[in-house]
Amino acid sequence: MRLLLVEDDRLLADGLANQLEKAGFSVDITYTAREAMILGVQEDYRTAVLDLGLPDGNGLDVLRKWRQSHANFPVLILTARGDWQDKVSGLKAGADDYLGKPFQTEELIARLNAIVRRSEGRVYSSLKAGRFELDENRQCLKVEDGTEHSLTGTEFRLLRCLMSHPGHIFSKEKLMEQLYNLNESPNENVIEAYIRRLRKLVGPDTIATRRGQGYLFNDVV
Repeated sequence: MRLLLVEDDRLLADGLANQLEKAGFSVDITYTAREAMILGVQEDYRTAVLDLGLPDGNGLDVLRKWRQSHANFPVLILTARGDWQDKVSGLKAGADDYLGKPFQTEELIARLNAIVRRSEGRVYSSLKAGRFELDENRQCLKVEDGTEHSLTGTEFRLLRCLMSHPGHIFSKEKLMEQLYNLNESPNENVIEAYIRRLRKLVGPDTIATRRGQGYLFNDVV
């Protein structure tokens, strides 16, 4: 799941990105309002964390630009604790949640997962598709007989992408966008390698290949 982190405090941004990646996000970082406006419109993000106090502009202007450009991914804004005016303004501008600084990373991640679930029409932190259930908190896959399989970070992100839209065909390019950030440039063959590994857990027919198009999660109860 790809995330845009807009935060001008580089030390905070780098530390936060590291924790977000452990939680299953692929993170792009930007430190400026100008670049944030561009990335939010051009790239395919599932969610974003947006600091309001940026060196070259106001985060609220960034948010308004995104919404005016039909960038509809869920956004969590970071505000100074107790500054209720910023919170109200952010929600009116199209934010989905807010968190005051300083904050605990665990709360930030929990809030992000919650707004993503809501955007997908889900309530619980597990993703069910056919006979399989993906536990997002523990990053493990539960199969029909109750057996659980722990997943690596990349396996988890890939399976979550496929299971979130059963029957939808994802091209290699689209999967690469969701698995890796802008600073990474893995070969497309890495997708095939991870698909092979996941098929050992869910069966060769559950993740189907559509030649020339991509892959889809095809399990039916």
